[in-house]
Amino acid sequence: MPDYLKQEQIDQFNQNGYLIVPGFLTAEETNGLLTRSKQLIEEFPLETHPMTKFTTGDDNHVGDNYFLNSGDKIRFFLEEDAVGKDGKLLKPKTKAVNKIGHALHELDPQFRKVTLENERVKALVRDLGFHVDPVALQSMVICKQPEIGGEVGEHNDSTFLYTNPPSALGFWFALEKCTPHNGALSFLPGSHLTAPITKRFIRLPEGGTGFERLISEEEERKATENLKGKYILEACEPGDLVLIHGSVLHKSERNTSQNTRFAYTFHMIESPPRAAYDAKNWLQPTPSMPFSRVLDEPNLKLINPALA
Repeated sequence: MPDYLKQEQIDQFNQNGYLIVPGFLTAEETNGLLTRSKQLIEEFPLETHPMTKFTTGDDNHVGDNYFLNSGDKIRFFLEEDAVGKDGKLLKPKTKAVNKIGHALHELDPQFRKVTLENERVKALVRDLGFHVDPVALQSMVICKQPEIGGEVGEHNDSTFLYTNPPSALGFWFALEKCTPHNGALSFLPGSHLTAPITKRFIRLPEGGTGFERLISEEEERKATENLKGKYILEACEPGDLVLIHGSVLHKSERNTSQNTRFAYTFHMIESPPRAAYDAKNWLQPTPSMPFSRVLDEPNLKLINPALA
């Protein structure tokens, strides 16, 4: 297959830590994923749902069994502001879901076709040269519901999908128009080169989830002081792909508009022995659903110095 990415695009990714590829998905693919996402939300039974909310704060991150055992399932997580103190929904079900995860790419034929059976994805992975033999480990539809779609603070993905050395790479597809008003992504360009992975998100021995510090608070303070530049908000059209380096800092604001901001995202990491994925990580493969290889054969065009 011919090259998919141009060298200037690869250079831009390496410099900034992210890359926008306009119109990566066709209109048919984009509309199909959006329609399927809404269908899944419409069909899931609320009466058997544990009302698990998706929260991102360090002190209150989701960590119940419904979340921890979702790696080989399709499950639904609610917006914090969609559930009242009595545990009942304050919004209609279709306007209450924060995200769907985490095995859409494995279990749903439409999402699998775009993710694991997509020759354009494979060509892009080979061209980018970030991995030798990557595996896909999670996928999500993120809804950003009108008025209550929660803010996602500054973070990098390798904190939550930790390998040694870090190797996470995100594929983020806009399924709807993403604007400053409905929670478009913002990035700190180049931060993947200077911002260390300071902590990792783990399963706690006593149950639930939490963060394990990887460097001292003093080291983290010095690293933060060395960060330069300003966040850039990246508006996207439906079908656009955003490639996200696992170490680049990014965030999204609360959705203050009357429009949803549906996006489909999946992540890949390097497979052993080049990168170690251990039992501390919150997301674990299962015997019936190991992490799927992305490429048919190892990639010889490796430019990621951490994995060389």
